[in-house]
Amino acid sequence: MGVKMKVADMHCDTISEIFYGLRDGKDMGLAKNDLQLDLERMAKGDYLIQNFAMFVSIKNYADPLEHCLKLIDLFYQELDRNKDKIALALNYNDIIENQKSNRMSAMLTIEEGGVTKCDLAHLRNFYRLGVRMLTLTWNYENGIGYPNFKLIEGEKPDFHIPNTKEGLTEFGFSFIEEMEQLGMIIDVSHLSDGGFYDVLNHTKKPFVASHSNARGVCNHVRNLSDDMIRKLAARGGVMGMNYCPSFLEDVENESDAVGTISKIVEHIKYITKIGGYECVGLGSDYDGIPVHKEMPDPSYLPQLAEALEKEGYKNHEIEAIFYKNVLRVYKDVLK
Repeated sequence: MGVKMKVADMHCDTISEIFYGLRDGKDMGLAKNDLQLDLERMAKGDYLIQNFAMFVSIKNYADPLEHCLKLIDLFYQELDRNKDKIALALNYNDIIENQKSNRMSAMLTIEEGGVTKCDLAHLRNFYRLGVRMLTLTWNYENGIGYPNFKLIEGEKPDFHIPNTKEGLTEFGFSFIEEMEQLGMIIDVSHLSDGGFYDVLNHTKKPFVASHSNARGVCNHVRNLSDDMIRKLAARGGVMGMNYCPSFLEDVENESDAVGTISKIVEHIKYITKIGGYECVGLGSDYDGIPVHKEMPDPSYLPQLAEALEKEGYKNHEIEAIFYKNVLRVYKDVLK
């Protein structure tokens, strides 16, 4: 069965998948579905909080802002439909209050800063709508900054050569300054290496890589280098372990990676040696990744806790990795 441990997961794409289902005439809902994540399996995994990313591929929509607003509407509809089980959290205190009333917490996040159309008014309005974390880029240049690899139609991206030159734009610096002022968590997953250092050098508060692993274990540009891990840890930030099989192990073809718990543990051990266990969190990327064979849904999280225990991690260290490190950042940054 594994070791029961509260869970704080910094990233999933489930709302977008529910939206696509509705568009295709299938009402899957958050309570119970055939996706990778639902409330029933979250409860089995003993979830404290799940961040729900409003993922928008800006090249697929004439008006990405409008699409993001539709996703946010769906997010709130799902919370309303399941208010006995889960409730919105805008800050650390909300998470604790929801726990006291035996409800899981949901944090509203955005994956793709380009939905703001390079307008700080839209960023502020998203904050007013409840958004508390934002991934600056996805896989396209967006006016804020540059991603770590480019998706070019008909071409296979090179996942081994990181973008070290292009970072944040001039507007991007204004954007992260406004995010810090608002009390919104900056997320550097997907951002170029150059962009990571721009965020590091032009901010004061902790930031996160919500769903990124260690490049030293799996040489993929979506993962963080040793120096980036060190700098993120020194800032008090956290990186969320992504369960995507091809971000966990080096393979020739992505489809050859199946996903094992031992590989997640290997990344955690590696990051612990470089930055300490205090900078490690969870960022599953459920419903945005191929199925992880050994941890296909949230109900399997106790098995990861058990695997860490077998590797010699103490109870307080596992608790930190599973939820306390993430909560620390929320307490430090969110207002």
